[in-house]
Amino acid sequence: MKRVAASWCGVLTMAVATSIPAWAQPESKTVYRCPGNPVLYTDALSAKEAKDKGCRTLEGAPITIVQAVKPRPSAVNASGARPADTKVDPNEQRARDSDARRILEGELKREEERLAAMQKEYNNGNPERLGDERNYQKYLDRVADLKASIARKENDIAAIKRELAKLPQ
Repeated sequence: MKRVAASWCGVLTMAVATSIPAWAQPESKTVYRCPGNPVLYTDALSAKEAKDKGCRTLEGAPITIVQAVKPRPSAVNASGARPADTKVDPNEQRARDSDARRILEGELKREEERLAAMQKEYNNGNPERLGDERNYQKYLDRVADLKASIARKENDIAAIKRELAKLPQ
């Protein structure tokens, strides 16, 4: 049974290979694998050039060629600065800075209010026990979470103040 299946596969393969038009079949070029960093695969060398460079031929391995996409030029150059012809109008920049300052000041005010509420709840490390905290470990876990949250909030406030200091007056 296996012999029949194998022979049918051979017949089907032969039939498919002969039914493909000549223009659709790949050209039989010799592809060379040349040593180096990075390894080079090429079909643009003659046999003598390939031998001189120490290249080996690749037999029966399909080669996929991927062309690199050229990057599109952008408004920002490689150094990260904008070209001189795309400068922002000074009045528009002042308006942007003013908006940024207003947003940061509002955020700072909200964060300071949240910090004050958290510190009030923390009560210098002795917060009120809640009704569901009959287990003392549960209470200690909440106290530790409050302390960590207060430290994070203080760091957030310091970061907002640093950002505000960077903005022009």
